Amino acid sequence: MDKIRIRGGKPLNGSITVGGAKNAALPLMTAALLTDETLTLTNLPILADINTLCNLLLQHGVAIHLAGAEKDCAGREIAFTARDVTNTTAPYDLVRKMRASVLVLGPLVARCGEAKVSLPGGCAIGARPVDLHIRGLEAMGADIRIEGGYVVAKAPPGGLRGAEFVFPKVSVGATENLLMAATLAKGTTVLVNAAREPEVTDLAECLVKMGARIGGIGTDRLTIEGVDRLHGARHSIVPDRIETGTYAMAAAITGGQLDILNTRLDLIKAAVKSLAPAGVSFTEIDNGIRVSRTNGRLQGIDVMTEPFPGFPTDLQAQMMAVMCTASGAAMITETIFENRFMHAPELMRMGARITVHGSSALVRGVERLTGAPVMATDLRASVSLVLAGLAAEGETVVNRVYHLDRGYERLEDKLSACGADIERIRSEEE
Repeated sequence: MDKIRIRGGKPLNGSITVGGAKNAALPLMTAALLTDETLTLTNLPILADINTLCNLLLQHGVAIHLAGAEKDCAGREIAFTARDVTNTTAPYDLVRKMRASVLVLGPLVARCGEAKVSLPGGCAIGARPVDLHIRGLEAMGADIRIEGGYVVAKAPPGGLRGAEFVFPKVSVGATENLLMAATLAKGTTVLVNAAREPEVTDLAECLVKMGARIGGIGTDRLTIEGVDRLHGARHSIVPDRIETGTYAMAAAITGGQLDILNTRLDLIKAAVKSLAPAGVSFTEIDNGIRVSRTNGRLQGIDVMTEPFPGFPTDLQAQMMAVMCTASGAAMITETIFENRFMHAPELMRMGARITVHGSSALVRGVERLTGAPVMATDLRASVSLVLAGLAAEGETVVNRVYHLDRGYERLEDKLSACGADIERIRSEEE
């Protein structure tokens, strides 16, 4: 497996271009199953998860055409054409690699009347069950059972029917799945306590371009009037707010200044709200934001993850890394996923002082971290170790970086161009 080696202590200075949001791209790609016309997506990131979902869509019979420059993510586009869905089964071998694969369930049932989708896998940050996806589709009339590790779903005669479904807790994936299914259901569907993340809004706006009738976009109450069919469209994917926040924290932890381009400040409002009192400056510039420390050492602050518009769980590990070298203490509380502090022991190998109590972690800042060999456990944990390595004295080697490749495009190249001493060590197996 590849490793990343970092020799820390160098402030980052320069510019980094952010790609399209992975968490927006994946549901948008599955939306291609809703129409027999072509859906063209631009600003697509080049990531392992995108390739995995492309392979899944191919076996469903979707024709995929790549255009745009591979070296420039902002110019990359893919056209998806599901003229004929030839297979309604999403097999275990593909779905186990990425839990977002379950997002084919709603579109397949809505358009084809049936689907057989493996229960998903993904990284180990908690159970993240698909029960809300299932319950929502059942409310729309689908007959669903679990057989041999697969979700087997069938729409009633005449197709899915509009219904009101109240989410007992906010779920981004379930909101996206039910939103897509509802676009082709008969009658009106109302989704109450729906997720409000920018990625959900991006999906809804694309569906409207395809002919869907959706009210309440951007709110926690979505009203969908079903239509007989959707048509093709062209849509540019929203910038990746997690990548934006991660590079903002890279500037903060190293004491440098970065211009983060192809993104927007409003996408990371919650992170700005937390980082500004810690001593991080944010300025809007043409096509992006400029991030630097305001003055001297960062200050410890308390952070609690919450559904959007709260602080994102996908930035929690990065924030913990930043707080490891801040002055004073910080309390990091995780309310979205259980088992999402697996990066804490690895940060402690680098000299961090962290005490975990259930869903909270107390971080007492130290003057400096020390490089060490560490192990990535999931996507966001892996990048938190990279951030810590950038600020640490000596050499840090991050193992199992295949997690990193699922969500960060050319991370070591982008950081190296801004002064980081970082390189990828290719596996001997290659």
